[in-house]
Amino acid sequence: MAKLMFQSVLVVCTGNICRSPVGERLLRQLLPNMTVDSAGTYGLTDEPADDTAAEIALRHGLSLDGHKARKLTSTIARHYDLILVMEPSHIEEVTKIAPEVRGKVMLYGQWLGKKEVPDPYRKSHDAHEHVYDLLDKASQEWARRLS
Repeated sequence: MAKLMFQSVLVVCTGNICRSPVGERLLRQLLPNMTVDSAGTYGLTDEPADDTAAEIALRHGLSLDGHKARKLTSTIARHYDLILVMEPSHIEEVTKIAPEVRGKVMLYGQWLGKKEVPDPYRKSHDAHEHVYDLLDKASQEWARRLS
C-alpha cells in the first residue's frame, strides 16, 4: 500500500539543463500516471536543455524538446512527494532551501548502490553518454519500486 504515497517526483541537479531534464523525461516515460518535473539548486531560469545532453537523449529516443530550466524554491520542493538528487551535496543544498523536505530527498542512484550521477556539463559526449546510461538504469529501478 505504501506505493500509493508517491504521486509526484521532482528531479534535481545543479543547473537543471543536463542531468535532471534527462531524469525527468525518463521517469515520465516509465511512470505515465505520475507527475514528474525537474529543477536545479542553482537553476538557470528558462534555459533549454544542454545541446549535448539533448543530442545524446535523442540518440536513445528521448526528446528534451520544450524543457525550460527553473530554480528550486521551497514552494516547489514542498509540492512533491519525492525529490531525487544527483549527488550528496544536492541533499544539503535542497535542505538549505527547504529544511522541511529533508525526509523525502533521496539520491537518484539510490538503487545502484547509492551511486552519484556526475555532472557532464561542458564535458565530452562520452561523459554525457555515461550519465544517460546511469540515469536510464536508475530510472528503471525507481519505476520498478514506484509503480
